Amino acid sequence: MANSVDCRTFRTAAVGLALACALTACSLSTAEQADDGRPTVLTTFTVLADMVRNVAGEHVRVESVTKVGAEIHEYDPTPSDLVRAQGADLVLANGMNLELWFEQFTDPLDAPTRVLTEGVRTIPVASGGYAGQPNPHAWMSPDEALVYVDNIRAALSELDPDHAADYAANAEAYQEEIAEIGEFLQAEIATLPEEHRVLVTCEGAFSYLARDTGLTEKYLWPMNSDGEGTPQQIASVVEFVREHEVPAVFCESTVNDGAQRQVAHETGAVLGTPLYVDSLSTADGPVPTYLDLLRHDAEAIVSGLNGEGERL
Repeated sequence: MANSVDCRTFRTAAVGLALACALTACSLSTAEQADDGRPTVLTTFTVLADMVRNVAGEHVRVESVTKVGAEIHEYDPTPSDLVRAQGADLVLANGMNLELWFEQFTDPLDAPTRVLTEGVRTIPVASGGYAGQPNPHAWMSPDEALVYVDNIRAALSELDPDHAADYAANAEAYQEEIAEIGEFLQAEIATLPEEHRVLVTCEGAFSYLARDTGLTEKYLWPMNSDGEGTPQQIASVVEFVREHEVPAVFCESTVNDGAQRQVAHETGAVLGTPLYVDSLSTADGPVPTYLDLLRHDAEAIVSGLNGEGERL
């Protein structure tokens, strides 16, 4: 135990020294080097970055702190993240305990911060350390995503009022696209027999999507900050899958699917195609944009619940 404490202390000191260096003349901000005169907006993860780009158009440079494939709940910001963030004019976050590292990251920054979930119809976390608090994955509902877009438009217009009319027009067009994807989601889920409209995932990240589409939700753990894949969680999901004869179970692209593989093996359910929530893919991957993410997940859920997937 003493060695682990010493290691953490050393690491904290090393990171602190690097951050201090990053904030002084011993580092040159890459954001400054790449400055093209446009405001820089920094988001906490790639899904938000894509949403902001759709509203911002060419008027703003948008960057994400976390990279493609990163698990954002317990992300550990690096000194280089902070260096890059020094050039930001605005920081946009999800809030609702999603970015547990966020306050520590933004303390040294001068840029104003806005939370994009203000005004969403929240769903409480059912269990675990955050029981009763809002589930943070509200962007998984196309209906709530419209609120995100309104908040993005307002934040960009405040930052750059000269282009407020463009932001309003872009936001309206983007909201129409999101609404179309919402209709696609509803139509896809409606093709399933009612007894198969059950979504079993690793993390409870689909509460909003389940609410929108009438899916019954079951998961191994409520949020990534809780214990993941404990014997008790696995046993509970195995019992649920057997009782309801659920055809498929799923896991998210950014988490270990080992526990869900055990559920699939013990119940005979197929393991469906990985679902995307917290991160987009690379440009040549299956979900390079937020709209692609929603479409991919809808198709993957329907395919899995129709019996298509990996049988273990």
